[in-house]
Parts: sequence; C-alpha cells; structure tokens
Amino acid sequence: ATNTTLWHTGRGCPRSWLFFFKDYLDSHPVPAKTVAEHYGMDGERLERQYKEHLSGYRGWDQLGHAEEWLLFPGNMGRMLSIDETAPSQGELYTIVSNKESHNGKGTIVAIVRGTKSEDVIAVLEKIPKRERDKVDEITLDMANSMRKIARTCFRNAKVVIDRFHVQKLALEAVQEERIRLRWQAIDEDNRQRKEAKAGGKRYESETLDNGDTRRELLVRSRYLLYKSPDKWSPSQKERAKTLFREYPSVKQAYTLSNSLRQIFNRNSTKDSARLNLARWYNDVEQSGIDSFQTIMDTIYLHYDEILNYYLHRSTNASAEQLNSKIKAFRKSLRGVQDLKFFFFRLSKIYA
Repeated sequence: ATNTTLWHTGRGCPRSWLFFFKDYLDSHPVPAKTVAEHYGMDGERLERQYKEHLSGYRGWDQLGHAEEWLLFPGNMGRMLSIDETAPSQGELYTIVSNKESHNGKGTIVAIVRGTKSEDVIAVLEKIPKRERDKVDEITLDMANSMRKIARTCFRNAKVVIDRFHVQKLALEAVQEERIRLRWQAIDEDNRQRKEAKAGGKRYESETLDNGDTRRELLVRSRYLLYKSPDKWSPSQKERAKTLFREYPSVKQAYTLSNSLRQIFNRNSTKDSARLNLARWYNDVEQSGIDSFQTIMDTIYLHYDEILNYYLHRSTNASAEQLNSKIKAFRKSLRGVQDLKFFFFRLSKIYA
C-alpha cells in the first residue's frame, strides 16, 4: 500500500520497480513515457531517470562516435544483410545485420552514417579479417555502393541481390503503363467535355460494362495490378477483364511482370532459373515495351547475383523488417530528439 501511494503521487517509486522498468526498456522499443504513464507515474521523470542513471547511457563505450557509426563485432554471423534507413529527418544510415538473430538481440552488426561505400568499408574493416571471411552469404539491393561494400569487406561471401527489388521494378513498369494511359484518358475526356460545352450540349462520359468510366477504370485498377490473379476478389477479376480488353498493353505488361514473379516462386535450381529467365527475355523483346527492356538490361548486368537467390532462397526481408521496426519505434517517440540516445536504445534492443 505504501509503495502504491508513493507511485501514484509521483514522489518516487520503489527501487524494485525502477529495475523492472530498466529491464523492460532495455529490451522493448517503447518510449519510457508510455510505460510510466500506463502505471500512473510521471513519464518525463522516468525518462530522465532511465537516460541519466538507470540505462548506463552516459558510460556507453560508443557514445563519442554514435552519430557517425556503431559497431558490434560480436554479432557477426554466416548470413548478413545490408540495407539503409532514415532514423531522423531523412538522414540515411547504412545498417549491416545478422539474419540468424531474427531481429532480436545480436542482430545489428554495424550502423554507419550515409551510404558512401568508403565510409561503411572503413568501419567494417575494424572487424578482424578472419571474422569477416567467415561470412558465407550477404543479401542486398541493387545499389552499386552496397555491392562494393559486400565485395570489399566479405570476400568469401556469395552476394545475393534481393528478388523483391527485381520484382518491384517490374511492378513499377506495369504501373507506368497504366499511368501513361490514364493521362491519355484524362486528356481525351477533357477534350470531349470542351467540345460538348462549346456546342451547348450535355456531356456524359462513356461507361464501360463494369460500371467504370475509362478514367475510373485506370485509377481503380492500381491495386489489382500488384497482385497475382489467384488473389483477386470477384470485383477485381471483373475489373481486370475489362481493363485488359480495353487496354491490351496493360495486359501485356502485367503478364510479363507476373511471369517474372512465377520464375522466382518456382522451386527450381539456379541453372533451371537461368533458362526460364532466357525465355522471359524473349517475351520482353517481342513485347517492345521500353520499360521492360530496361529491366531486362538491369537483370543482365546483375545476372549471377540475382540467380544466387536460388542457392538458399535468401532475401533481404529480415533487413526490411528491422527497418520497419526502427521506423515504428521512431514514430512511437513522435520523432527523434536525441539521435545518440536513440541509437543507444536500438543497440540495447537489437545489438
């Protein structure tokens, strides 16, 4: 009863409760204010106590360079990921993470300010070469700086370009064709409206068999083009049927994108996937769609690293999940006021 009274009057809290909060905040990405206020304590007071006394922040061995880089050599593993994130005000940082830790403690290997390969390499080379040479595989996107980091620092590792970044290019190409046709439909609709107005006539847009006008059809088809056909709802199937009948070029682009997705989804070997991609190349060349020609050239330049996906079906999903968790933590804090302390909390939770 005494402890409860002290707690709710805000004059202080029992020592055991302080240690409870310390352990909780050391392992959960939540603001100290949120936890304290849930138990009726002064949130700002607990936040100050945690930062200045309980957490060990002031004695942190990486405090002096925390805004520039963080390094945790003990978290090295056989399978790594490289990604970038923006913890505060759009400033980019490169994160190297250990897949085998599954986004728990021991996940973050390094955080380096910026995306320049030279800066990241300089930090990673602080890890002994014998440890870096134990890395078997590293996943990343198609950025040249990421590839340079991987090839320089982890010479024995297989570089795997994330399949979802490749598929994203194809999906964007489909949307580009839809948007191009949408602008054409808007221009044509506006032209007809002007002519009707000039002639003193009442204008009504053409309605297609699913109830959409052409403008509406091209707007409302956006999300169905991201999905595979087996995931369409009945209304989306009807809309897709109308869309593909009225705009064959969208159907052609969608078919190419979906074919590429199916190549990655197949449980095939690397050599078999190489053959499937060669067939897909032929389809792209016959289509004559410029954006897919660009994708084909991009895949060709990263051919072997993309096909390395078929060795262990590795993707950069774990790095994307870590990035999402960091963004969610930042959002719960309503922005990052003290970047060093934010990185300290990340290191407590994920490093």
